[in-house]
Amino acid sequence: MEDTAIQSLDAFLQKVPYVRFLGMRVELAGDEMTAVLPFQRTLIGNPILPALHGGALGAFMELTALAQLSLAQPGQRVPKTIDITIEYLRSGRAQDTYARAILRKVGRRVANVQVEAWQDSRAQPIAGLTGHFLMRNEEP
Repeated sequence: MEDTAIQSLDAFLQKVPYVRFLGMRVELAGDEMTAVLPFQRTLIGNPILPALHGGALGAFMELTALAQLSLAQPGQRVPKTIDITIEYLRSGRAQDTYARAILRKVGRRVANVQVEAWQDSRAQPIAGLTGHFLMRNEEP
C-alpha cells in the first residue's frame, strides 16, 4: 500500500510544473501526508516584514489538497478546482511552511477538502483553505 501511495504522489508531483517551481515536497508518515514548502527568497511578497506572498501560500495549500486527493484516489487524473476559499490568519514568515489536508467528503464527482498551513506550531495556523474539486475519470 505504501509503495502505491508513494508512486501516486510522485506521479502527481511530476504532472504539475508549479510544484517544482515552489520546491514543494510531501512526506508520508503512516496514513498522514504533510506537505512542505521550503523557504525561498523568491516566495517573499512583502520584503519589509519579510512575509510570504499570499499567492504562493494559496497555491501551496491548493496543491496540498490535490496531492491528498491523488493519494486517496490513485490512478485518477488530477482533479480540477471548482472553487477555493482562503483565510489568511497571520503573516507567513521567511521560513519553511507545512500543510495538511483533510478530505471531508470524496464523492463520485466532487470532493470537499480543508487544508491548514502552519510554520512553528500546528496549533497556530497561518492560513486555511476550503475547496471543492471536480473528480475526473481514470486516464485511458
